[in-house]
Amino acid sequence: MFRRSIAATLGVCAAALIFSSAAFAQTKVGVVNFQKALLDTAEIKKASLDMQNKYKPRQDALEKVQRELNDIQTQLQSSQGRLSPAGEAELQARGQRKQREAERLSQDLQDDVTRERNDVLQRAGTRMTEVIKKIAEEKGLDLVVDTQNTYFFKPALDITADATAAYDKAYPLK
Repeated sequence: MFRRSIAATLGVCAAALIFSSAAFAQTKVGVVNFQKALLDTAEIKKASLDMQNKYKPRQDALEKVQRELNDIQTQLQSSQGRLSPAGEAELQARGQRKQREAERLSQDLQDDVTRERNDVLQRAGTRMTEVIKKIAEEKGLDLVVDTQNTYFFKPALDITADATAAYDKAYPLK
């Protein structure tokens, strides 16, 4: 009786292996470079250009403050020992104010750019995921993996360009 149960168990295991091998062999896989597909879309390219134009005045203002700060530092170094203590103290105070202003402008600019970039990427990332799912369904794919986590794949499996093209078609620029 013990032998019969072992034989039955082995038979079930063998059948499971055969069926799982057959099922695995029929799995259709696609590969996508999600980041490239997303960054190559017309929407992301336009958003990047729009953000550069939007934040350019603030970037220019920051650069101006940084130049003024450099000028103050140069004045302090070149006039060392020739300024009165009051004059030197006043120049150092101006430098400290410019330093705080530059730090504040830089941090505010960085926060705003990061927030807007993340909003754009999150919205576009959600859309790209939907597009990839639709491509997978149309091509009869069972699995789509990102190239970032893949060591090897045949180029024929790559749907990155398809994903970008489908995204641009589904979400045209306005």
